[in-house]
Amino acid sequence: MNLTARDIFPGLDTQIPESRFNRVSKAVDSLFQKTLTRLENGRPFIITGDIPAMWLRDSTWQVAPLLNSNHPDVIQLLIDLSKTQVELFLIDPFANAFNPAPNGQCWHRDFPDQSPWVFERKFELDSWASVLYLARMITEKYDQIDHIDGSFKEALSLMIKLAKLEQTHDPESYIFKRNNDVPHDSLSHNGRGAPTAYTGMVYSAFRPSDDACMYGYLVPSNLFFLNELEQLPETLKSLESQNLAKAIRTGVERFAIIDGKYAYEVDGHGNALFIDDANIPSLLTLPLLGCISPNDELYAATREFILSEKNPYYFSGAKAAGIGSQHTPTGFVWPIAIAAQALTDPLQSKKLEALDLLENTDAGTGSMHEAFNVNDDKEFTRSWFSWADMTYVQLVLDSINYRSK
Repeated sequence: MNLTARDIFPGLDTQIPESRFNRVSKAVDSLFQKTLTRLENGRPFIITGDIPAMWLRDSTWQVAPLLNSNHPDVIQLLIDLSKTQVELFLIDPFANAFNPAPNGQCWHRDFPDQSPWVFERKFELDSWASVLYLARMITEKYDQIDHIDGSFKEALSLMIKLAKLEQTHDPESYIFKRNNDVPHDSLSHNGRGAPTAYTGMVYSAFRPSDDACMYGYLVPSNLFFLNELEQLPETLKSLESQNLAKAIRTGVERFAIIDGKYAYEVDGHGNALFIDDANIPSLLTLPLLGCISPNDELYAATREFILSEKNPYYFSGAKAAGIGSQHTPTGFVWPIAIAAQALTDPLQSKKLEALDLLENTDAGTGSMHEAFNVNDDKEFTRSWFSWADMTYVQLVLDSINYRSK
């Protein structure tokens, strides 16, 4: 598919500086020419970057800026990608990343019966929500329902069935333990995860960072999944989906709001973790996901906490300040989080400041990285991370309130 940024976002080149448009073009070209391949059935498959696998979550955010385009080829790509996501989900609902063919490649073979399609089998609730989000946005933006087919309905039904089971998670049903001396790459308690009590929320073994949860109820992922359940069209809603949504909301309100702000993770036993992580979904990105108003007092208090030194993953230095992750070294911040902070800020000046910061901390490569040292951007992780590139594009579009012609 030989589409350029000018094809996809007509008029954008006249609304932003040439140097910024060139960066957008580079990110878009990389998406279409390097990440986009095809499955044997012809459907699109989008790798995350320098890892040759497709993450359900990453692929959603890699194409999120394309939802600002009205190009017919783009719309068809989005529809077909949604179908790919559903197809992969149905192969293994507990997997987060997949191969383009049943070739058996994997980050690590963690289960003896792991499908050869599965690159990594980390159960992350946000993967499910990301599939629902992309499908919903296609319908809302383009009034298209071609992707809401029998397979989608089967996937939705399976999500609801499994989510109900994961409200009372059985620790013996999913054991994830790697012997690689990376504690957050395995679940605690000998691979079974910390004990949880019923709250109404849905268990998630891993975070969007692919790092293990400390406590089993990951609040931003539950709020994201909850919002997608509540936003289902009436034709897809069921008594089960509505009851599940009510239970999650009650659980969040009873267990996840502590001292006037959201906790990041809770366990139902009274334990809570107060952090925020760089990856989407996060507490910071709740308004971006449509889960909450940016003017909500609870969100404002939570935001104030996570954008301060009180958040152990908030780092500041000579080059930048922002949110990092357990997934990357201490003192490294994520361009995704810097962009997300600006995307959830109503002030255009903050968006433009963030763009300048991102452009000046890319180590002269012209591309966004996974994370970089707040004191020296030449120290970074992942030379090619398409999700970060495309989140930068999303911020560029948002900074001028771009609307496709």
